[in-house]
Amino acid sequence: MISMAKRITIMIDDDLDKKLRLKQAKKIQELNGTCSFSRILNETLRKGLK
Repeated sequence: MISMAKRITIMIDDDLDKKLRLKQAKKIQELNGTCSFSRILNETLRKGLK
């Protein structure tokens, strides 16, 4: 179950930002459309926290 989104501010190391941006670019190509950075971050966190 996914609840309402919450806006927060976090600090991300440069290497992690780069990896997330690359994942975002790949997803945009796959979808042939848009994909937000927040979506990529949330998907990555969900996979890692299982």
